[in-house]
Parts: sequence; C-alpha cells; structure tokens
Amino acid sequence: GEPKLTSRDTIERLAINVSGMRYETQLRTLAQFPDSLLGDPRRRLRYYDPLRNELFLDRNRVCFDAILYFYQSGGRLRRPANIPLDMFLDELHFYELGEDIIDRFKEDEGFAKEEERPLPPTKWQQKIWMLFEYPESSGGARIIAIISVMVIVLSILIFCLETLPERRYLATSAELHPLPSNPNRAPFSPFQDPFFIVETICICWFSFELIMRFISAPSKILFFKDIMNIIDFLAILPFFVTVGTELAKDKGTPPSVSLALIRVIRLVRVFRIFKLSRHSKGLQILGQTLKASLRELALLIFFLFIGVILFSSAVYFAEVDSPETMFTSIPESFWWAVVTMTTVGYGDMVPMTVVGKLVGSMCAIAGVLTISLPVPVIVSNFSYFYHREMECEDNREPVRDSVFWAPHCSETMKKPSKPGCFRLRASLHGKQKLQSGK
Repeated sequence: GEPKLTSRDTIERLAINVSGMRYETQLRTLAQFPDSLLGDPRRRLRYYDPLRNELFLDRNRVCFDAILYFYQSGGRLRRPANIPLDMFLDELHFYELGEDIIDRFKEDEGFAKEEERPLPPTKWQQKIWMLFEYPESSGGARIIAIISVMVIVLSILIFCLETLPERRYLATSAELHPLPSNPNRAPFSPFQDPFFIVETICICWFSFELIMRFISAPSKILFFKDIMNIIDFLAILPFFVTVGTELAKDKGTPPSVSLALIRVIRLVRVFRIFKLSRHSKGLQILGQTLKASLRELALLIFFLFIGVILFSSAVYFAEVDSPETMFTSIPESFWWAVVTMTTVGYGDMVPMTVVGKLVGSMCAIAGVLTISLPVPVIVSNFSYFYHREMECEDNREPVRDSVFWAPHCSETMKKPSKPGCFRLRASLHGKQKLQSGK
C-alpha cells in the first residue's frame, strides 16, 4: 500500500497531480467507489510517486475535474461542455468507474440502449441468418453481400435507362409515352425486352434474399416491423403488379389498376436505393444523424413554416395593387417564400414594387438566419457518428465461433446476454458490437 506517514492529515488526504495540476482529496471520498482506479489502493499504487508523496496521472485536467466531482458528489457524473464525448468516455474507461456507471452516463448522454436480439432456434437457421444479415460473419456472407450490392446497382441503372426516349420497355409505358418516330412498327411485347429480362433476374435475387431471411428470422413479427424489410418488400412489389397488369391485358381483361397508379407503383422501385444502406456505412451514418437530429429538424421546419406564413402574407399585400403582380393570393405566395428562405431563388416569381423587394430582402435574410441556427447541431451529430464508426472500424477484429461472427471493438463485454441471444450495444467508445449469449 501507500507509505505510512506520521501526520494524521496527510494519511487522511491524498494528493493527485494531473498533468501538473495538483489536487487534494480525502481518502474516504475515494473509498466510496472501491472498485474504481482511485478508490482501490492497490490499483492506484502504480501511479504513486514516493518522492513527491502524490499520485501522478498524465491525463486530461478538465476531465479530471468531472471525475473528482464524481467522487465528491457520491456518483454524479457530468461531462464538461468543452470535452468531446469520445474523449470523456476514454477517461471514464481509464479511471475504471465500472460498467454500470458508464452505462448510466451513456444513457444520460442519449446513447441508444442495448438491444438483445434472439438467434434462430436451429443451427441451419442461424447459418442462413448470419449469411444474409451480417456480411462480415464469413467469406460466403461477404460474397452474398457483394452480389446483393451489384444487383441493387444494376436494378437502379435499369430503372434509370428505361426512361430514355429511345426505350419502349413496357406496353403500359408505351401508352403513357408513345413514340411517334415509327408508328407502323409492330407492337413489342415487354416480356421480350432485354431490360425486362434483366429486371426479372434482379427481382428473382431480391425475392430469394427476402425469402431466405424470412424463413431464418428468429421472430417473424419483428421481421415485418423492420423498416429495411419493408423497403425490401416494396422493392419487388412493382414488378409483380406490372407483370399482372400485362398478363391481364394480353388476355383481354380490362386493367383493374389505373395507369396513374401503375406509374406511382413503378416509381416505388426507386426505393431500392435504400437497400444499399444495409451494406453502406455512409447511409447508416446518415440515418443515425437524421434520427439523432429529429428535434433540430422539427425546429427548422417550424421556423420555416412561421417565416413562410409571415413573408408570403407580407409580399401579397405589398404586391396586390401591382398590375403585373405574380402574387395573386397568399397560398400562391407560399412557393416564393419557401424558395426565397432556402436561398434557392428560381426567379419564377419576383416582386415588382419597392415594398415587395424590401419584403423579399428581409425574407432572404431571415431564411439564412433560420437555416443556419440548427444546421451546426446536425453537422456536429454527423461528425460524431462518422468518427465513431471510423474508430470502430479501426479497432474491429473478427471473432469467429460455431454460431456467428461478432465484430468486437476494443472493449470486452462483461454483461452476459440471455441464452440464445446476442447483444447489439454501444461500447465505451460509442461503437456498436455484438456479443454472444453463450
């Protein structure tokens, strides 16, 4: 232990030197948390300097103020405002405050609570689930992920190329967009179109992938509640609706679905691009950023709504007496207010009078100020999630077992999961990891 000194005050007090800043506190204050670094005499002994009779810690001084307050207050942990979250979590890990305290702090900071996800009951279901759900679990899963990404990109490319004027890809599309260049040409069946054949191959892969994930899903209810699975279903639905419409047309049956609805259903195919988020870290980071910034986005929309109402009303009454006015009503002025406040400025609606131009100037300035207020918070959230993910990628190591692969980061999980489950949670550095529930 620490050397015994003759002075009672010195025995009851401990000097701590943090990067040149000297602190003193009572030993009983640190003893409130005996499982921590400073609370355990044995663990803190390795930092003891007998010449100066103090502990020397080459750590961040601002963070230590919060750590010392944690001991003094009996467990209240507050992060300094000018300290990044990942840096403070590193300090908490260094001082070994314990998993429970760190988890409670992370919950206060807005970290998502850990999720326990059940594994499929049988071995073959577990293997299929890991193949299609976690691309980095094995070489085969990685190959499946690459194929899936290539099929998604090919499908999106076909979707875009089908809209070229030279293409005549479906009979319904031909009715909507007739090509007058060669009206005497024989009708072309969409089932003979190479684009349709490629689209069919893509749909077969999407359907196979969805079916395999469905039959191996540990919970069918949770499977249907997952937004990514809903996107997968919407990605293949337009194909079957279009095929059914074409088959009914070939048999002479009047179509039960209007052409406008068919166009909307085909437009749903563009949602396939969101399937890339299953394999794209960038899209996942963007989704996490938007989810974490919902309050700021709601404030932005609310501020824009107030500004649109005010300035569209003002510009209408400023321009109503002008003979060449483009602002015939307040609702007609909404478009101008939105375009002006967002600094887009298409120029299709412009004020003519001096008062109207003054209102337009105030609207543009107010729009810049309104948008600039919540944007730094959103950018900060994106930067945080990006650096968190990048740091996790650097520290990720594959750990294979008989059940599945778990992308571990630098910390080892200490809390066991329920049998037959694995836990997805944020680590001490805010990284996501999986833990086997063995």
